[in-house]
Formats: sequence, structure tokens, C-alpha cells
Amino acid sequence: MAELLRPFRLRGCGSPQKFGVAAGSLRGLLRKGCRLLQLPLSGSRLCLYEDGTELTESYFRTLPPQTELVLLGPGESWRGCECARDGEDPGRYNRRWRSSTGVSRSAYAAGASDIERFLVAFCSQGDAVVAAARRLLADERAPRRQKLLADLIHNLSHNILAEGREEDKSWFEGVESRFKSKSSYMRYSCQSRIRSYLREVSNFLPKVHPTGREAYRSIIDLMAERLKAAKYNGSYFDRREEEEAARLCTTEGWFSCQGPFDCAACPSKHSINPYSNRESRIFFSTWNLDHIIEKKRAVVPTLAEAVTTRGRREVNWEYFYQLLFTVENLKLVHIACHKKTNHNLSCDKSRIYRTQQAEPRCPRAAAGRLPSRRILSKQPQLATPD
Repeated sequence: MAELLRPFRLRGCGSPQKFGVAAGSLRGLLRKGCRLLQLPLSGSRLCLYEDGTELTESYFRTLPPQTELVLLGPGESWRGCECARDGEDPGRYNRRWRSSTGVSRSAYAAGASDIERFLVAFCSQGDAVVAAARRLLADERAPRRQKLLADLIHNLSHNILAEGREEDKSWFEGVESRFKSKSSYMRYSCQSRIRSYLREVSNFLPKVHPTGREAYRSIIDLMAERLKAAKYNGSYFDRREEEEAARLCTTEGWFSCQGPFDCAACPSKHSINPYSNRESRIFFSTWNLDHIIEKKRAVVPTLAEAVTTRGRREVNWEYFYQLLFTVENLKLVHIACHKKTNHNLSCDKSRIYRTQQAEPRCPRAAAGRLPSRRILSKQPQLATPD
């Protein structure tokens, strides 16, 4: 009988990076973890991240999904996350925890809320639920019930937390062999979109007035250098990105539609997990990173005009960089929420050029003249949701 896979969060000793790994046994999880972190299987072991309790096969079966674990190689030790932070003896820490909560730390880690217990029970019978849903679907004639059953089967049949090719071979069908994990492919997918935006900016160069082309070309170079340093903002689609603000998904890979450019949120509550299965990965490619202030109609033409009419002023290229390549002006939207009409939004004129205090030609002239330059706002004024 095949082992029932359960998802866990795994990290190496002393490493902040976490990986989603699914396994049905302690031995299976240990084997996958050693392969993932490139540690020898012999002498390696698993323990709880929170208090360092080493796992046995029987204890492993009591853990709820998503328990955070540490993989220890030969000679390594882990005393627990709290102990690691303040240097406290683990035994003393566990006694202090029991006195303040009334339960042991290991019992707390193995415990679960009502919702978690429900999900564990539901997932443990996932195969039976799918089989029952398929039997019902075979006899169902009502379109809405057919769709409900089909969606249920679809969502229970995927392997969300698997990362590598060997863990979810069907997900990688049609994906180049150089991509060894789902996250690396999703990061590349986002980078490809950002690179295409840079190409569009570069391709506009022939339309720039000859007097501004050199400055425009220099700004393209600066933007390209900044993007390269930021790895083309590929973290937006990477669920393994540690910094939450640097990604648009949850740690499990769920993305939510942010709604049309003129709305604060998605009215239809669209969501998707392209990490779940091949079909979702392909469909996610139809979701758009939509520019609130439009790239072609507003941002690029304004940049071209700015370099042409700048005079002695310095173009604020970082402002245009934010509008073109960052979530300051990008919204992730479902294809149904992507409005292709004219947004009728323009760049903030007060941010097109850098603000510089003009130096007076002589003290006498400065003393007899009030400042004539208006104080410019430093806050971006992008789209105002309806």
C-alpha cells in the first residue's frame, strides 16, 4: 500500500531557507531531505525546529502537516529556535514553556487546532474522496454540480508542496530539463516578463528625438544594471523567497488576483496555485502583470519626452524604473480582470525630474530674491481605485 504523503517545512542546520517536502514516512522524508540539501544519508537525522526534539518513526506519525523540521548532518546539533536565539539551555527552556502554558513544548508542536485536525482527516482520506467524487461525476448531469465535482477532483489530485522533478514529474512535462525545481522555473517565468518590458523600453529608442537619444540610452543602461542586481525581480513568483514583501504568493504558492487597474481588489476573488499541477502552471501564464499607469501609452512616451526637454535638469530615472518594473505600478491580474481599455492615467509630473536647489549666482542676488521653485512632492501619485 502506498504511503500517504504529508507536507513538511524543512531547513538545514543554521540555514534560514526553508523547503516544502512531502513524505509518508520518517525514512522517506530523511532520504528526500538529504538529497535536497546534499547531505549523506548515513548519520543524518531530523528534529523539531522549535525545541530540537529528535524524531522517531512513531513520533513522526503524530506531527501535523506543515510542521517545521531541521535536518541535521553527521556531527551537527540543534537545540531549538528559541535556544538558538538567546543561548538558553533547552531543558530549562522547555520547563519554562510548560510552566507558562500548561503543556510540554513537544506536545504543543504535535497538537493541532480544530481546523488543522479537520484538514488532516480530510487529506488522509483524499484518495477515497477523489474516487467517490469520480463516481458521482460519472452519473451527474447538472452542469454546476459537474463543475463542482470536477474542481474538487482537480484540487485533490495535485501535489502542491513537491518541488523537484522526481517528486512531481507530470508538473514538469514540457519544461526544459535545466529547471530542477518548480520555484526555479517560476522565478524564470517572472524574469522573462520583466525582461520583455525592458526590451520594449529599448525598442522605443528610434522614436526618441535625436537630441535625447543618448540620454535615453544611458537611462536604459542604468535600468538594466539595476534589474540585473535585482535578478529581474524574479522573486515575485518564487514561493521560496524568504522576504514576504518580495513575492506575490504565499509560501505554498497561492497567488490572488489584485483586481483591475481601477479597483482596490478583485471582485471575483480569483486565485490560483501554479505550483499545484501542470494545467495550473500553464493557465497562470495567461495572468498579467498589468501596469496601472500604462507602459506604452504613458510611461515610456513620458520618459522619451523628459530626456528631450530636460535642459539642465536631471531625469529621475528611478521613478520610471519603479513604474516599469516593480509592484509600485504592477498588479497581478486574472485574464478576466485585465482591462485593455485606455487607463487615462499619467505620470506624476512632480517626480519626472530630480529636485535640486538652484545655487545663486552671487550672495546679493540671493538675498534680494525669494525662492521661485515650487516644493515638489516626493510621494508617488499612481492610480486611484474607483
